[in-house]
Amino acid sequence: MPNTHRIASWMLTTCLGCAAVGTPAGSGALRSSEPLALGAQTRSLFGTLLYAPPLSGAELAQRQTALFDALAAWERAPHDADATLWVGRRLGYLGRFREALEVFTIGAREHPLDPRFLRHRGHRHITLREFEAAALDLERAAELAAERPDEIEPDGQPNARGVPLESLKSNIYYHLGLAYFLSGEFERALPAWRSCLRFAGNPDNQCSATHWLYMTLRRLGRDAEAAEVVSTIRADFDIVDYHSYHQLCLAYRGEVDLERLWEQARARGSSSTDFATIGFGAGHWQLVEGHPARAREIFEQLCSSPSWHAFGRIAAEAELARLP
Repeated sequence: MPNTHRIASWMLTTCLGCAAVGTPAGSGALRSSEPLALGAQTRSLFGTLLYAPPLSGAELAQRQTALFDALAAWERAPHDADATLWVGRRLGYLGRFREALEVFTIGAREHPLDPRFLRHRGHRHITLREFEAAALDLERAAELAAERPDEIEPDGQPNARGVPLESLKSNIYYHLGLAYFLSGEFERALPAWRSCLRFAGNPDNQCSATHWLYMTLRRLGRDAEAAEVVSTIRADFDIVDYHSYHQLCLAYRGEVDLERLWEQARARGSSSTDFATIGFGAGHWQLVEGHPARAREIFEQLCSSPSWHAFGRIAAEAELARLP
């Protein structure tokens, strides 16, 4: 039987320890370097303390049960890479991002040639607005994965069809491209997005990678290439989960009204994933089309979302920080 007392002690220790973590240098110029308040996960790029996103009672109970099961498995096999990885992932799903980072760090130390720990730690560095640290982790993950065959990443939160959509390499390059994009390093983001698209094994991943590749090309003024990229996205794609990215790509082609798409996302509420994803696409479109005031308006709406861990919300903060 697993030592549940030891599990509970570890959880309490790491939870209390993460409350005193400061903001790493270079992760947001407007943020304080003071230690975080008790329970806070990080600060926004404008210094606002951010706490674990709220979950419904049923969702919270389900995720807590999954975490306890993962901790029990880790207790039984403390040096098993998969067991360690799942504890970090389950902590992240509960919004306990600092603790997730600690677990991924343990895994990376015990399994230095396994790229999965740096891939997931890089993701959580992005969540916490630590873009430089994220890029370093993901660059190393890409190096470690380079000579390995790609592999499907199992879903911790399965989609409606229960079909895993992502692979290790597609996720490494997706998050690496995102870390560069959020830092305003668009030239460096470009090859990462192209690599992500190369490993996209289904229409969902093709749409998500194409969306970010399109936006990166637009920021670099390569509009003809951007148009060519989205021309590969068809309206009849069989999309499992990433409907927002699909619709955005069609909007960039002029087949969907982007303003109407944004209105529909707003109607679903600011906590929805669509709100962040479509909102950032709509705001970014206004920015590259030469309407910074309208872009600012949309980005400010995104920054009111309680889903501060959503990439669209993080990207809106980054753009607002860059706007004059």
